[in-house]
Amino acid sequence: MSITKEQVLQNASDLGVEFIHLQFTDLMGVMKNLSITIEQLDKALDGEIMFDGSSIDGFVRIEESDMYLRPDLNTFVVFPWKPQIGREARLICDIYNPDGTPFAGCPRNILKRTIKEADAMGYTMYVGPECEFFLFEVDENGAPALQTHDNAGYFDLAPVDLGENARRDMVLTLKEMGFEIEASHHEVAPGQHEIDFKYADVLAAADNIMTFKMVVRVIAQRHGLHATFMPKPVYGINGSGMHLNQSLFKDGENAFYDPNGKFELSETSYKYIAGLIKHARAMAALTNPTVNSYKRLVPGYEAPVYIAWSPKNRSPLIRIPAKRGASTRVEMRNPDPSANPYLALAANLAAGLDGIKNNLVAPEPVFSNVYHLSEVEKEESGIDSLPGTLIEAIEELKKDELLLSVLGDHAKVKYIEGKVEEWDRYRTKVSQWELDAYLTTI
Repeated sequence: MSITKEQVLQNASDLGVEFIHLQFTDLMGVMKNLSITIEQLDKALDGEIMFDGSSIDGFVRIEESDMYLRPDLNTFVVFPWKPQIGREARLICDIYNPDGTPFAGCPRNILKRTIKEADAMGYTMYVGPECEFFLFEVDENGAPALQTHDNAGYFDLAPVDLGENARRDMVLTLKEMGFEIEASHHEVAPGQHEIDFKYADVLAAADNIMTFKMVVRVIAQRHGLHATFMPKPVYGINGSGMHLNQSLFKDGENAFYDPNGKFELSETSYKYIAGLIKHARAMAALTNPTVNSYKRLVPGYEAPVYIAWSPKNRSPLIRIPAKRGASTRVEMRNPDPSANPYLALAANLAAGLDGIKNNLVAPEPVFSNVYHLSEVEKEESGIDSLPGTLIEAIEELKKDELLLSVLGDHAKVKYIEGKVEEWDRYRTKVSQWELDAYLTTI
């Protein structure tokens, strides 16, 4: 049920809120913030707070810089870690142009456009993300060090899992902010953790991912640690993923479930899977958007590399978890937490809908470990690979008309420009590995 302006004002007054953070996300997935005092809240709720869009990555030029923040009233929440006197709250905002139209480069608006397409087809998308992260020690100056907080492994307990107390406080804080936490545990790699929260409609899920990352960083800092969502911060161990469990509902029923279908999956689910597979290589530019992302997507560390699907095993790109009925879902396993969740989810939804609209046919599922197949076997099965580098993914995105249309004329140019620049900076940088390998040997 939607909250009203009057309810937000009353809640802020009752809770003693003095400062409100108007949050939004730039095109590259970085959370931004404009803070106002309680006296300005009424004006903010009317969408009258303006900011300089030319200063935000991927937004607009200086000669067209005036932009407006329009809060989503349902995202009002108080920060539990702030003082009880002079409390602070937040509202997540959409970006609007001065003429009152949605700004085409706002990631949240991009996702909303795709949601409208699903609505027109009668579908509602739900998403349950699995966000992994690392906890690192900090040095005497508070800067993050590359020393993991512990040497524990999958599902280990204290005292081996030294991050348990920090993770406990993260869970409690998230619960205070309205999250329903399903599980939290130590992951496979030393210092690596996962906290799973309940699925939500796709827009709320994207908002939740951004809020989750903020909370994890804040609570880690309060424990004298540094939390990072970098996909592969340490060579030789597993990287961090953000598996996206997704389903479509129609008329209140899970559209992916058919008790009489093969594997109890509906024809709709097969078409959706086919759409994800068709656009997987181009989607990587949005679901795995950094140079570092592709150091996670290599064989041997549980991250998917090969574009295939399975109703059972975890080695392919797409897995169908065992639960059926209302819980039937498709798990996309390559996304990582460096992704802008609004763009990544818009891309997944659009790709799946493309499969449904055009009656795409999913390939045969795989039941064996894809990593153990020979190159000939993969070729005979039509199993392609994800891009191996960011620039390869960007080149795929440039060729994918559907995903370019999802981004829109403004965002596709700004996003691709930004990522090509990122690649060029990486490509021309002399790394420590090169110095170690060549400085004294050549």
